[in-house]
Amino acid sequence: MSTSSRAPLWGWGRTNPTVADEVQVDGNGLAAALKEAGARGALARGLGRSYGDAAQNGGGLVVRLASGTGDVVLDPARGCATVGAGVSIDDLLQVIVPRGFFVPVTPGTRFVTVGGAIASDIHGKNHHVDGSIGNHLEAITMMLADGSTTVIGPDLDPALFWATVGGMGLTGVMLDATIRLIPIETSRMRVDTSRVADLDTLLATMSDGDDDVRYSVAWIDLVAKGRHLGRSVLSRGDHAHLADLDARQAVAPYAYGPHQLIAVPPVVPPMGVLNHATIAAFNEAWFRKSPKSRTGEIQGIGAFFHPLDLVGSWNRLYGKRGMVQYQFVVPFGQEDAMRVVVERLSASGAASFLAVLKRFGAANPAPLSFPQAGWTLALDIAGSSRGLGELLHGLDRVVLDAGGRHYFAKDAHMTPDSVRRGYPRLDEWKAIRDEVDPHHVWQSDLGRRLGLI
Repeated sequence: MSTSSRAPLWGWGRTNPTVADEVQVDGNGLAAALKEAGARGALARGLGRSYGDAAQNGGGLVVRLASGTGDVVLDPARGCATVGAGVSIDDLLQVIVPRGFFVPVTPGTRFVTVGGAIASDIHGKNHHVDGSIGNHLEAITMMLADGSTTVIGPDLDPALFWATVGGMGLTGVMLDATIRLIPIETSRMRVDTSRVADLDTLLATMSDGDDDVRYSVAWIDLVAKGRHLGRSVLSRGDHAHLADLDARQAVAPYAYGPHQLIAVPPVVPPMGVLNHATIAAFNEAWFRKSPKSRTGEIQGIGAFFHPLDLVGSWNRLYGKRGMVQYQFVVPFGQEDAMRVVVERLSASGAASFLAVLKRFGAANPAPLSFPQAGWTLALDIAGSSRGLGELLHGLDRVVLDAGGRHYFAKDAHMTPDSVRRGYPRLDEWKAIRDEVDPHHVWQSDLGRRLGLI
């Protein structure tokens, strides 16, 4: 069964919509729907949470897979779950947390699909310990361009498996995946929080202590200058044990029910409500309200991992011109490059209220996977910021000259040249993709823009 419509689609940044034929299908209707793809090809789309044009296919076909919590099969004995690709991490957590399990990797929102997570090879606050989502997959069932179905894994057609992990949906449509889970004693987190005075202190603190904790992330004030440059709030944590809970919490150790506190209305001022003045005020308040040092605080999963999900449609706060997310990684030993980026952003006036720094561990074998050992900074900037393109391309040169690269799932401005420099195994990935899709059925706006297809 399928339902179709022609509609404009955009990423979470709301910067560059394009129109496509959108079809929602179940597993039985997917092969038939793909036969309708024309010269602009087809692409699977999840919940549209990639920030740029990764889940758009202007002038072509966009496919959504119908699924829900019924598409989650948990194997408690083996500590894994087989999950439909259209299932969201939100739906997955609703099933597994009450059974004593957690996902091995989660991004900053739970409203992404499993298929989208694998296509982006998502990372989280624990990459320095656990790697990205591809490291925890046992198998993927996928439909290829010719309509056939195959099962791949690290030991079963590994070349196609690793090309699919981080391959941005351009090797085929994932139908389901088997994922190894993390066993947990409770649904709470034990969290340590501290203020850090400047960037150099932050880098030293994370270098010294991150390997002792599972989860670590720092919010950075990119408005601060001078001796306060890079002042931050560092949060570290791990899953709480039953002994960490008080008597009231221990009554329901696996209680889980995150909710939305407020939603941004559809109509906001054309230029949005987030500008340099409001962000500077927010950053000052956020830094001051954070404790100088607090250890062992018990938090819920939603508060620790997905705080922005408390505000529905928060991306509308940037107004009609939307926002650009910018995320890069530079290798360890290139801390000077990170400092240059932070200095330029601080001086630019293009303020960001959502800027987070993490440490990455070793890369996995996927040719287009973003994480590599080093420092990664992610930030948002209003699309209306003056001189934004010039600023970001200047930062690109700093990142690439340092041996770094940028994240496809966040990108809205990269060039083919920056992809070739940042991803030296691009031709290897293309050869694998061409073997399973010689006629380039799988296409996307991002793929065309960056020369991936």
